[in-house]
Amino acid sequence: MPEYHAPLREIQFVLFDVLDLEGHLATLKRADLSADVVREILSQAGHFAEHVLSPINEIGDRTPPALTANGVTVPAAFKEAFDQFKEHGWVSVAAAERWGGQAMPFAVHIPVSELWCSSAMAWRSATGLTEGALLALERHASRALQSRYAPRLATGEWTGTMCLTEPQAGSDLALLRTKAVAVGEDLYEISGTKIYISFGEHDLTTNIVHLVLARLPDAPEGVKGISLFVVPRFREDGRANGVKAIGLEHKMGIHGSPTCVMEFDRAQGHLVGHPGDGLSVMFTMMNQARLGVGLQGLGLMERALQQSRRYAFDRIQGRALSAKSGHERIVHHPDVRRMLMIQKSLTEAARLLIYDTYRLLDVAEGTTGADAQRCERIVAVLVPIMKAMLTEWGMECTSLAIQVHGGAGYIRSTGVEQWFRDARITPIYEGTNGIQALDLLGRKVLSDRGKGLAELSQYLQEHYLKNVPRSLKDLSTVLKAHLELWSDLTKKIGLKALLNAEEIGAAAHDYLHFSGYVLAGAAWLRMATVATERLQRDPESSYLKAKLAAADAYFSGVLPRAKAHAEMAGAGVKHLPLLAAEDYSS
Repeated sequence: MPEYHAPLREIQFVLFDVLDLEGHLATLKRADLSADVVREILSQAGHFAEHVLSPINEIGDRTPPALTANGVTVPAAFKEAFDQFKEHGWVSVAAAERWGGQAMPFAVHIPVSELWCSSAMAWRSATGLTEGALLALERHASRALQSRYAPRLATGEWTGTMCLTEPQAGSDLALLRTKAVAVGEDLYEISGTKIYISFGEHDLTTNIVHLVLARLPDAPEGVKGISLFVVPRFREDGRANGVKAIGLEHKMGIHGSPTCVMEFDRAQGHLVGHPGDGLSVMFTMMNQARLGVGLQGLGLMERALQQSRRYAFDRIQGRALSAKSGHERIVHHPDVRRMLMIQKSLTEAARLLIYDTYRLLDVAEGTTGADAQRCERIVAVLVPIMKAMLTEWGMECTSLAIQVHGGAGYIRSTGVEQWFRDARITPIYEGTNGIQALDLLGRKVLSDRGKGLAELSQYLQEHYLKNVPRSLKDLSTVLKAHLELWSDLTKKIGLKALLNAEEIGAAAHDYLHFSGYVLAGAAWLRMATVATERLQRDPESSYLKAKLAAADAYFSGVLPRAKAHAEMAGAGVKHLPLLAAEDYSS
C-alpha cells in the first residue's frame, strides 16, 4: 500500500499566503491561535494522519465490519486509532469549549479534517458525523438535551449519526413513514426502519446518538410534517433502547465504514426543536455533511495525485517521441504529464475553494451585521458547488490515477483502485450531485433572482481578481469573460424557466459544472497572483514557478470545458425528450 504524506506546504500556502489566515483569526478575535500555533497543529495532525490513520486505510478495505449476535464490530485497528484520536484531543477540535472542546474555527480545523479524509476516508465518517450531530444539537436542542448529550459527543465518549433515508423514501423525504408517539413529558417512542446509516452501529464507543426524522400522529403529509428526535442506542440506565442494526450493506467502496439498516422499535427519544421543524433542523447537519463530502473528494484527489506523481517519476516504460533510443520514465510522455497536470490543477484549486468557503462560514457564524449576512448568502451558493464539483473531480482524479498506473492501477496491490471505489459514493450520498445541481440553480440562484450569485461574483472581483500583475492580464481577461458568461447564462435559463419550469432541470447539471470550472479558474488566478508576488522575493523558487505553470495549464487545458457546459446548459429541455421505455434500448 503506498504511503501518504500530509501536504503541509500546500495547505500552508493556501492558508497563510492566499487566504491571510492570520488576518482572519484576528477578525475572529482568536489571539490564542498564532501562526506558529496553527503550524504546530497542522504538523501534529499530519504526523497522526501519516502514522496512525493511513496504515489502517487498507485494513478497513480488506476486513470490513461484521454484524454479529452482539452487534456490529469494526476492525480492531479502527478501534485502536479511534482511542488514540480521543487521547490526543483530535475528536474535540471543533466542539465548543463549554462541552470540553477546543472551539477551533473552521479555517483551522478543516485543513486538519482534510488530512483525515485523505489518510482514512471510511474511518473518518464516524468522527465527521459526530461533529455534525453535535452542531445540530448546539443550534436547536434545549439546554437540557445539550447538557445530556453534547459533552459526551464532544469528547468522543459517544458518536452520532443522522437517520434520514428509508427503503421507500430515498431522497424524497416526503415519503417518510417512521412514527413518533408521545409517551410522557418530552418523551417519545420512535418506530420505523432507516437505511444507509453510516456507522449506525459499531463498537468504537459505548453508546451512539441517533438524530432521527419521524412523524408525529397528527403531522401533515409532506416534508412539513417531519420532526427530529434524538434517540440513543442505550438509555441512561444502560438498558437497550429498541435500536439495533438488522443488516449491513455490501458496498463497492468505503468498506471500513459500516453502512447499516437500522430498526427502531419503540425506541425512546426526545424532540429536537419544535414539531414539524425536523427538516430545517436536519439541514444544519446536512449542509455541514455536504461540505464534508466535498472535503472527502479533495482528500481522495490529493491521495491520487501523490501516488500518480510517485509512479510517473519511478516507472520506466517506452521511449520519448523525440528520442531515437533508450527508455524513459513515463513522466516524459506528454499524455502522462497531461493527466498529472489535470490532477494537480483540480486538486489545488479545490483546496483553495473549499477552505475559503469554510472561511466565509467562520465570518457568517462568528460575526454580526451586513457582512456576516452577505457571507451567509455566498456560502449558500457555494455549498452545492463544493459538494458536487469536488466529488466529481475526486472521481476524475482517482480514475486518472489508475490510468497513470496502467494495468498496475487495476491491480489491488497498488492501492489506487481502492480510492476510485471509495470516491464513487461521494457524488451520491448526502444528496446526489443531481440534487445539488437543482439546489444551486433553482433554490440558490433563480429563487432570489440571482442576488446570491451577484454577491459571489462581487466577492470574486474583490478577492480573486484584485491586484493581478501585468504578466497575468491575459488570464484575468479570460476569467472576466467567463464571469460575464455566467451572468448571461443565468438570465437566459431564468427567462426560459418562466415559460417552462422543466428548463431548470434540463440545465442544472451543466450549469453546476460551468460554475465549478469558473470558480477553479478564479482560484488559479488568485494563486498565480500570489506566486508572482512571492517570486519577486524568491526568484529561484521552483515551487512558485510550478504554481504559474499549473495556472497556465488550467486555463489552457481545463477551463475550456466550461464553455462546453455553458452551451449544453443553454440547449434546453427540448434536447432531452422522454422516449418510450423500449426506445431507450438498442
